[in-house]
Amino acid sequence: MKLLLTSGGVTNPSIHSALVRLLGKPVAECHALVVPTAQWGHPMCGPTSVRGLVAAEPTFRHLTGLGWASLGVLELAALPTIGAERWVPWVREADVLLVDGGDATYLCHWMRESGLAELLPSLPDTLWVGVSAGSMVMTPRIGAYFVEWPAAPDDRTLGVVDFSIFPHLDHFPTNTLAHAARWAAEIGVPAYAIDEQTAITVVDGTVDVVSEGQWKKFGC
Repeated sequence: MKLLLTSGGVTNPSIHSALVRLLGKPVAECHALVVPTAQWGHPMCGPTSVRGLVAAEPTFRHLTGLGWASLGVLELAALPTIGAERWVPWVREADVLLVDGGDATYLCHWMRESGLAELLPSLPDTLWVGVSAGSMVMTPRIGAYFVEWPAAPDDRTLGVVDFSIFPHLDHFPTNTLAHAARWAAEIGVPAYAIDEQTAITVVDGTVDVVSEGQWKKFGC
């Protein structure tokens, strides 16, 4: 699977160019599935924000509102009740999974419970576009700083990549570079702090930063 890990989505021409390159064809020719699941685990999200995401309202113009050929919804919490024979073909037929933010530990739980996490290695041509928690879930840990789901056993996530991500750099008063440095000192793995104008691409183990904004790497 190819990864485009963002803080705020496809927010500038550089990230958009990376998106098209990873897709291998124009956005308007690509079929997308959006995953809203992480939102249910975060206290700042709920029915209104999920509606905006799946309806591609202006607030979500950098993710679901990019002009996809088709846009479907993949709710991971529903998948265990319907059987893999139904939902696995949906995923395999999609060009891209758009995975929104919320709580990364909640998203991780449902990725494992649904079977999506196990399926990912068999999707080499599919692109994963993450926003915030949708990016962080691919890392080994998110740090207690970002755990909002009360039932989370710890801060561990999938570990598909070997680095962690501190999103929304300078977007909130509690997400300054100083906060990121303290977080990185405790995370125990290499890490990136990225703002809304920055993305990280991962293809065949090669990691690149695409940015028109601010970012910083911590650790080796």
